[in-house]
Amino acid sequence: MKIINPATEEVLRDVPEDNRDTLKKKFDALRSAQRQWYEQQLCKRIQIIKKFSDLLGENVESLSSVLTSEVGKPLQQSRNEIKGAQSRIQWLTDNAEKYLSDEIMTCDRGMEERIAYEALGVVCNISAWNYPYLVGINVFVPALLAGNAVMYKPSEQSTLTALEIEKLLKQTGIPENIFQVAVGERAVGEFLLQLDLDGYFFTGSYQTGKYIYEKVAPKMVPCQCEMGGKDPLYIADDIVDVKAVAVATADGAFYNNGQSCCAVERIYVNENVYERYIEEFVKEVVSWKIGSPVQNGIYIGPLSRKEQVAILEHQVQDAVSKGATALTGGKKLNNKGFFFQPTVLVNVNHGMNVMKDESFGPVIGIMKVKDDNEAIELMKDTEYGLTASVYSADRKRAENILREIDTGTGYWNCCDRVSAALPWSGRKHSGFGVTLSHAGLRAFTKPKGYHLKS
Repeated sequence: MKIINPATEEVLRDVPEDNRDTLKKKFDALRSAQRQWYEQQLCKRIQIIKKFSDLLGENVESLSSVLTSEVGKPLQQSRNEIKGAQSRIQWLTDNAEKYLSDEIMTCDRGMEERIAYEALGVVCNISAWNYPYLVGINVFVPALLAGNAVMYKPSEQSTLTALEIEKLLKQTGIPENIFQVAVGERAVGEFLLQLDLDGYFFTGSYQTGKYIYEKVAPKMVPCQCEMGGKDPLYIADDIVDVKAVAVATADGAFYNNGQSCCAVERIYVNENVYERYIEEFVKEVVSWKIGSPVQNGIYIGPLSRKEQVAILEHQVQDAVSKGATALTGGKKLNNKGFFFQPTVLVNVNHGMNVMKDESFGPVIGIMKVKDDNEAIELMKDTEYGLTASVYSADRKRAENILREIDTGTGYWNCCDRVSAALPWSGRKHSGFGVTLSHAGLRAFTKPKGYHLKS
């Protein structure tokens, strides 16, 4: 399998792919080692994962270089991702003992009622390329803390990073064969769906997640899917600092080239602040530097996947043909690599693909609305349900709006953020299940109730 640099289109490395036989050997090794790992004290597992976090920090520059080379995000954003991963691991390790240890629920008249959180066994993590550290850590870190063995299938776009993760985990002193990387493309994923795994945890597109869910359903094992989004954001007419809001929301739409599950994908602006907001938003977007992600000061690098360029071109062409105006951008850059200009579309409506279908790139449609009610109806007009954002000076007003939107996460005066302390979950076509928070730690366990009479 050839690993391509999206900025130069050069081959970084040829990596041998797994096949049915090698995957079976890896699975058997995981199965044989898992029980011993689970029977280690939880505090020992926590220490090992903390050591992994330390190694991420010690190797941040080399890891960032590898990540940037294969997914194309600017070096500073790669550093930010790894540091963010450390922060996320800290919450998970700080809280693992509290939420994974046995709980005594009642103890009365000689009867003790207790909950034990047992490991699922050997779990499969089919992960994504856009944030391989953060998205991966949402799954494999709590899975390992809970005592599971992990078969980690990275995206083919982030395979080198996956191999770095495996290397660092082995340096922590984790038992051999508790974490295995399944290397390859679609065929490897198909083989994994056929193995007798104890749970499947997927991050990626709705179409792929639906396929996985249907394939593994007969196994009657846990399956969680974090899938796509078309996350809306509303700018109310009572915002005070229009420029600051425009800058923050532009970042929410375009950070990591818009290649984020929770990136802002459509914006609705109250008509009373619309013109000022658009002016400041475009001013911010055109100020960004576009180019090689290894250069200092670059905000927009290449897209990670060549195929996404054509998807964005089609969305822009569709919108313009139906009356939209591109205030900036709208085209692929002619230089080598998978570069696409950050694009701001106005005069948009929900008859255009850009306001309905996931973009997952540096394209945003901004629509004028007359009031909160119109904004709510438009925000609700989607098959997805990951996040929604409201910018307003009035917290109660914002929360009332967010309660109307069927999403797993609501933001007031912020957007495009994830906290390890809060559950990360989708609704409708954005998926089901939960990672992060206490619920995400326990997602990798099977609770057992004990009735103990003395």
